Amino acid sequence: MSRRDPLPPLPPPQGTGAWPHRYALLADRARVLDELHRRSVGVSVLASLWALAGGFAAGWVLFASALRVFAEAVDPLGVLIAGVLAVLGLGLMVPTGLLIGFGLTRDATVRRRLRAWSALDTDPPRDAAYVTPGLGLTWLLPSFVLCGCGLWLSFVVPATARRGEDTLLGVVLLMGLGMIAWLTGLIGTAKAVAHYRWALRLLPRGARPDTAPAR
Repeated sequence: MSRRDPLPPLPPPQGTGAWPHRYALLADRARVLDELHRRSVGVSVLASLWALAGGFAAGWVLFASALRVFAEAVDPLGVLIAGVLAVLGLGLMVPTGLLIGFGLTRDATVRRRLRAWSALDTDPPRDAAYVTPGLGLTWLLPSFVLCGCGLWLSFVVPATARRGEDTLLGVVLLMGLGMIAWLTGLIGTAKAVAHYRWALRLLPRGARPDTAPAR
């Protein structure tokens, strides 16, 4: 969700004479919006989100396994194995969780700069390319499935589980995985909807695909 190369800066304030004519402004606007669009909902951004969420989930599995081993340990070796698993789990969860958080902060910055650059002027022929319904569905559909699976793991599976120490640890593991899946899907769904709404606002009202033609 994050990239090392810097984001395009905010546009200069209007009225400062930063562009010699409108065509230069539109050219810079199109170039920056293309880059910010890629940084916002590009396929590589989605793959990065899934990779980080997968790393966090793997860390949670290791940490939950450490709890199980510790609960069943009958000698110091079992306690040592549980400690190693816990350290490995935290070693995955902490950096991937931080990277996801930094990515969300970066996404907010991208959205602010998208709005700032798009507010400079209008260019309907080029702006129509940012609607990208196919790319939006690539974000939306898998994210919706992740949300559904996450809710199922978080609520349905624990509700049908039997009571007992072994079952309790299994429920903790599944609920954690469910929350990870639900939050990952929620992030993807929110990004897809927010970006699509921003892109639609760029178009004249009569050109929007969800707007009926005037009579």
